Amino acid sequence: MNNRNQIDQFLHGIGRQSVLLIDYDGTLAPFSVDRQSAVPYPGVCSILQEIMDSGRTRLVIVTGRRAEEVNPLLGLHPAPEVWGSHGLQRLRPDGTSEMPEFDPKALQVLADAENWLRYQGLHQMAEPKPGSLAVHWRGLDENAATELRSRILLGWFPIAERSSLTVLEFDGGVELRIPDRDKSDAIRTILQEVGRGTPVAYLGDDMSDEPAFHALQGRGLTVLVRRERRKTAAQAWLKPPEELLDFLVRWRDACRATTMAQTAT
Repeated sequence: MNNRNQIDQFLHGIGRQSVLLIDYDGTLAPFSVDRQSAVPYPGVCSILQEIMDSGRTRLVIVTGRRAEEVNPLLGLHPAPEVWGSHGLQRLRPDGTSEMPEFDPKALQVLADAENWLRYQGLHQMAEPKPGSLAVHWRGLDENAATELRSRILLGWFPIAERSSLTVLEFDGGVELRIPDRDKSDAIRTILQEVGRGTPVAYLGDDMSDEPAFHALQGRGLTVLVRRERRKTAAQAWLKPPEELLDFLVRWRDACRATTMAQTAT
């Protein structure tokens, strides 16, 4: 991955308006066993606030979480747009929410999967979300996590096949979800809403971000934010938190430079 050159070239091209799309867990915030305590890395929120205050960047959070969980953790004003549940749920800055209608049969299968977890004594590890159900094993030792993963997959695959649901593995868990949309749908929607020449970047960390990376190919900058490098469709790689903070500071400075140049003229 060519980090510096591609990022330099992209940031140099930020003009009157730009779009910054960022995943939350693992990208803006380190993973936490207590998901409600997973606040962003120190310094991230203040820089994001400055980026938003410049008036030159549309900030969009694209996450596997329920959309309404994110803004209380970020504390930005005004609240940015959030796409939750891997693109199934859109929460606009004005508080209105959009979600597709789900097939009743698929919803019943999700309920059956949740009942199976309850029967197995695993319900406390479940995270029900719009159109999906996730189980997290972050915090368990490697052997316990491997055993739990195998147990969940063995129980869920036969359930998923009844309604063509998708089993999605992510860093620290697995999710059973309605396959209508993923993060790439959020990217495509945003691209349709902005001008062709608008600079757009997407930052993400795990396999659920790969559809977004692919959707932005040839149209914007894609960045893998992760301590360890892995195979990815992203063009660049940043290690959090230091390199992530540097990127955000440079984005902020690019917005300010554009404002100063226009003021001078």
